[in-house]
Amino acid sequence: MMLVVKQYRCTHSSTCICMKGHLSEDAIFLVFQHLNWNPRLIAVMSCVCKWFDEIAKRVLWKEFCRTRAPKMMLDLQSSGSHSVDGNWKALGKLLIYCSGCSKGGLFNTVHILGHFVYRSRFSRTSGKSFLIPQCRTDVLYVSDPCEHLDQGEEGDVGFFRGVFKSFSVSRVRKMLIDRQAKFHPTEVCPYCKAKLWSMLQANMIPRSAASRLDAYDDSIEYYVCLNGHMLGICTLLPLSDSEEVSELE
Repeated sequence: MMLVVKQYRCTHSSTCICMKGHLSEDAIFLVFQHLNWNPRLIAVMSCVCKWFDEIAKRVLWKEFCRTRAPKMMLDLQSSGSHSVDGNWKALGKLLIYCSGCSKGGLFNTVHILGHFVYRSRFSRTSGKSFLIPQCRTDVLYVSDPCEHLDQGEEGDVGFFRGVFKSFSVSRVRKMLIDRQAKFHPTEVCPYCKAKLWSMLQANMIPRSAASRLDAYDDSIEYYVCLNGHMLGICTLLPLSDSEEVSELE
């Protein structure tokens, strides 16, 4: 039986420059491989037309994720799925983008603009600290907090983000449903636009999360979306005198 290769073509508009012909997908792959899967250039190319956006979502963002966090991606796909919950573009954004917050939004205490981060470390071991004991068989990767210091009355604010493996069959998702947790009425996931559950309202934030983040116990709040992306905020504990000295050194 002969396999039929799926064809992709531009459906943007009759005036789109792509109507004059595309580079082959192999050529685009090699160009971006040479560029080390530069996320800014992938994002720019995605805006050209739907055909380019399709290639970016299906191929380029996947290669970016695999290059940026190879062990993590291998684990996220080890359940046998060839994709991840949500999509590769959303996961790529989660790897490199701190969502920040706005007053009246998801975390309505402070206004901090979202921004790209040069490098983040995601840890499966750290993820266990964000799960209550009944859910610690789940796999959750969590980033180190992105620090925003001296935020007035809020002190030193940290944002963290993460992603579940196979969230659709996770204990966390089942418990949220069993507890009839409500979705946030207005806000959605900044990475995939899916609805969000509040782990705080569901009473599913363990004390171990504060220890992992070096944060105040009562300052931690985080949400999980339908695709298993996690984002949260905390108030960081101040550095001790000895830690400040070591930082200066």
